[in-house]
Amino acid sequence: MRGNLESSSNTHIPILKFLDCSLRLSVVPLSVATIWITVTNDQENSTYGTVKFTNLLGLKYMVFISAICAGYAFVAVVASWFKSLVSKAWIFFVSDEIVAYLMVTSGAAVTEILYLAYNGDQKVTWSEACSSYGKFCYKMKVGLILHALVLCCFIFLAVISAYRVFSMFEPPYLSSKEGEEERT
Repeated sequence: MRGNLESSSNTHIPILKFLDCSLRLSVVPLSVATIWITVTNDQENSTYGTVKFTNLLGLKYMVFISAICAGYAFVAVVASWFKSLVSKAWIFFVSDEIVAYLMVTSGAAVTEILYLAYNGDQKVTWSEACSSYGKFCYKMKVGLILHALVLCCFIFLAVISAYRVFSMFEPPYLSSKEGEEERT
């Protein structure tokens, strides 16, 4: 039975490797674009002054996490071509999971900033800011969309990594007697 499973798994390896490399390579320019759009985002308003990405901690955090993602994706693509590192599937699995979670946290921070910028918070007398800083809000929204695309790539990468790790193990064996006892 394991022989059929191994031959079935081995036919998926080239497809998975191609998909893995493609996703990791697409993460790099998307992350760089997120960084560039966010870092160059500033707008001046004659009434309220200038707003820059450095004024908002959540945007700085997203830039930092995007840089980590781009660097990790590049290193992972290079490392995937070395046979000794590819056999360390656990390293990629854990790293992909960590990066995906970091992406979620930074995306949530920027989403909150965008929500407050568009809607304000009347309870604490924060007015919305996007009517005064429309260009800034638009670029922040584009950066968040690019960040979300990178997150989607890392979710798929985490699934591929999980498949690689857990396909190395055989499924648990239950004898027919044990299976019948559990059903009753």
